[in-house]
Amino acid sequence: MEKFHISGPFELECGASLPEVQIAYRTYGVLNPDADNVTWICHALTASADADNWWAGLFGPGNIFDPEKQFIVCANILGSCYGTTGPASENPGTGRPYGKEFPLITIQDMVKVHRLLRDHLGIKKVELLIGGSMGGQQALEWAVTEPDFIRNLVVLATNAKHSPWGIAFNEAQRMALEADPTLLENGLPEAGRKGLEAARAVAMLSYRHYQAYSKTQVEPDGDKLSDFRASSYQRYQGSKLYKRFEPLSYISLSRSMDTHNVGRGRGGVEKALSSVKARTLVIGIETDVLFPPNEQEFIAGHVPGANFQVIDSLYGHDGFLVEFTKIAALIRPFLAGKSLKTRTKSGSKAYKSKKRLRNPKALPGSESF
Repeated sequence: MEKFHISGPFELECGASLPEVQIAYRTYGVLNPDADNVTWICHALTASADADNWWAGLFGPGNIFDPEKQFIVCANILGSCYGTTGPASENPGTGRPYGKEFPLITIQDMVKVHRLLRDHLGIKKVELLIGGSMGGQQALEWAVTEPDFIRNLVVLATNAKHSPWGIAFNEAQRMALEADPTLLENGLPEAGRKGLEAARAVAMLSYRHYQAYSKTQVEPDGDKLSDFRASSYQRYQGSKLYKRFEPLSYISLSRSMDTHNVGRGRGGVEKALSSVKARTLVIGIETDVLFPPNEQEFIAGHVPGANFQVIDSLYGHDGFLVEFTKIAALIRPFLAGKSLKTRTKSGSKAYKSKKRLRNPKALPGSESF
């Protein structure tokens, strides 16, 4: 993991500023002499700069992310807890962690940090900018901010403006966190643990869906009265996140997601999307209840020349993290310049509510980031 420091006030969209910013990032491969063999990966809510970990199935020789041919960059986002400045970072003005005083960070602020890191690395052009979910929000924002800088754009399971549905899910999670009386007790072991675990359990209901739980959490014993598999699964997912993530960063980043709106200050979402010049591939997931495919279809309908595709998946929104083969099968020909038949609302399987899902032998634990 590498670090880049930005000294002096860093002005935020909300009007506040940070006295300094540290960015944690990873690079893979070597930047070519023209400084344009760049793949930039934008990560989602609770992921890190270690993209070869959480998107491992897309890394390697001959794969979408090939360090032998590309200079790959992934930076931990502002507000996170994996090395970039966030609520757990020390405030130089007080000598204490920012905590609840950490200011509101927007998706535009995150992209501003990416651009400063880009300049630090000497990158002249990005060949591929890619991200899913909150990472897709960043990628889309960047493509609107600097239309001439990105050659190819791929966004998955994301939107151009965060929906009331998505904001409601985030607020429910924040309510769970804020109901934990230990949340703001600095130095207390396991401060905010119960709140974060409850918040993650709420989130899981948006990352998966009814049929996924019916396939994987059904009880073999129909007479059971307690200790249900679905209950233990929710608790496991909450505990799993607590072991690796900071509660206040979770609150901060969920608020950042709520601010996402590429049309803010640009005359509206449609006008902003029409300014994108990158060759664009937009991928939706048929069973995604958090970012339903109509949100990706909207993006593709307003980005000039964009291609819209939908993949089948039992994993719901989590499909953007685990359906490596299906994702690569779409991205590879797109990057090769081949034509893909755009999926439309009338012809897309994504809108056939009675479609039967595949029944895999096993469904792994959540890969949600």
